[in-house]
Amino acid sequence: MIPTIAEASRRIASRDWSPVELVRDALARIERAEPRLNAFITLTADAALAEAKRAEADILAGRLRGPLHGIPYGLKDIFDAEGLPTTGHSRIRLGHVAARDAATTAKLRAAGGILMGKLATHEFAHGGPSFDLPWPPARNPWNPAHVTGGSSSGSGAAVAAGFVLGALGSDTGGSIRNPASHCGLVGLKPTYGLVSRRGVFPNSFTFDHAGPMTWTVEDCAILLQAIAGHDPADPGSADQPIPDYRAALAGGQGGLRGLRIGVVRHFFEEDLPANDEVRAAMAASLRVLGDLGALVEEVRLRPLQDYYDVKIVIAESELYAIHEPELRKRPGDFGSDFLGRALGACLFGSVDYVQAQRQRRRILEEMQAVYARYDLLVTAGPYGPAPRFDAHSTMSFWQKPNITTPFNVTGGPALVMCNGFSRSGLPLSIQLVGRPFDDAGVLRAAAALEAAAGWRDRRPSLDDIPQATNTAPDEISPAPDPATRARIEAVASAAGLPLTERQLFQLCAVAPHIDAMRRRLSRDQPIDREPANAVDLDLLARR
Repeated sequence: MIPTIAEASRRIASRDWSPVELVRDALARIERAEPRLNAFITLTADAALAEAKRAEADILAGRLRGPLHGIPYGLKDIFDAEGLPTTGHSRIRLGHVAARDAATTAKLRAAGGILMGKLATHEFAHGGPSFDLPWPPARNPWNPAHVTGGSSSGSGAAVAAGFVLGALGSDTGGSIRNPASHCGLVGLKPTYGLVSRRGVFPNSFTFDHAGPMTWTVEDCAILLQAIAGHDPADPGSADQPIPDYRAALAGGQGGLRGLRIGVVRHFFEEDLPANDEVRAAMAASLRVLGDLGALVEEVRLRPLQDYYDVKIVIAESELYAIHEPELRKRPGDFGSDFLGRALGACLFGSVDYVQAQRQRRRILEEMQAVYARYDLLVTAGPYGPAPRFDAHSTMSFWQKPNITTPFNVTGGPALVMCNGFSRSGLPLSIQLVGRPFDDAGVLRAAAALEAAAGWRDRRPSLDDIPQATNTAPDEISPAPDPATRARIEAVASAAGLPLTERQLFQLCAVAPHIDAMRRRLSRDQPIDREPANAVDLDLLARR
């Protein structure tokens, strides 16, 4: 049996269970299934056992620190942990060892959590499931022929398999919520600024969030409580009061009575039509919310593509700036999937970036009326069932939006949780979105839905996990027409990018999609509309 954090915490506090036994059980599951799932980059078994023994001694001596004392957890391998490698799942960072803990790591250590190791990610929390990196990609415990979702891929696999009872992930455009959806977890992208990003390798300064991934909503609240709070050393950190997130769940199913819920139906029915299984699961979940007393009605926001254009122009520009020195020096040391996304940013200009930030401010202003009308927004989570590895396409990143990105742009809390299973036995999900800094309200609604729906008793069986060998296809970009090649070659040369023929063709292939994205960005802005920025928390927090 794989316990929840809440259950293990109660049993440890009553001294029915030992942290040492808990860690040994987790290590036994890891030994049994990790070779088929590839969840870990670095497993710290000996250190975890030593920490468990110290935790046990402290607890027996009456020094219980709280609900995470003695609980095994994992870190996505972009979070620093002193003395351990932080690789970003990339050969670019081979040999890098963290000199100190990330702010979140330090908080979990102080809470008595037991670090089991560093977990797989997509390269630098950005590329897709790649097979040309130093470590293989994590596989889905429900069926290892299928992806976990990314980029917090190892975190999703490890929690679903019970290797850890909770994990930290990061979310720039859905990277907590995607694996939460595909692995059947609860994954929360907290309000921007609620959780410190210090010591987390950056992807996008404007959109990066760090947050919890767990099996239940209560566990998510416990983990969020430990890591939330103002950090003066993080320029994007918000100085906001931190409520008792676990206590906020106490309303139970009655906590939804009278709650005003806006269903963003057009996201999954019009803008990016979901499959029949996702629609059926959403219809069932909305009925449950109504039966629990919520006032449910449809609301329309902007089309998905609007949010995606703004996010991609800003985030890819920032990502490119972060990695530019290595892209100019040794682009071939990055994986092909990462390059298929990151290289395209050299085609954005400074005007594109500023216009996208101005458009983002307009979006934030528009959301104030939505927040005034609704306590919660609901839409589908990332569409399940999880696709197979051999269906992955790098190009799809540029071809269509996704359903998680809007809430990175708006910055408020967004939670994904399981709301059923496909005919193939893979998880489906729903997404609950709140006002900025009302993370407690999102958790309360999610807990009520979780209790009424009853999906938490179903977990993947580690004894039934087959060995999967399928891989992502090797995408070969077609040769561009001479005019396109000349234009892109000139841009790449001016940017100082020493690209191979294959990499140049890859950049040429995404150029039409980038050109379309640039054209869609609104240039019709009032002359005095200033851009949003990475620390624009006053607007986020406005009620």
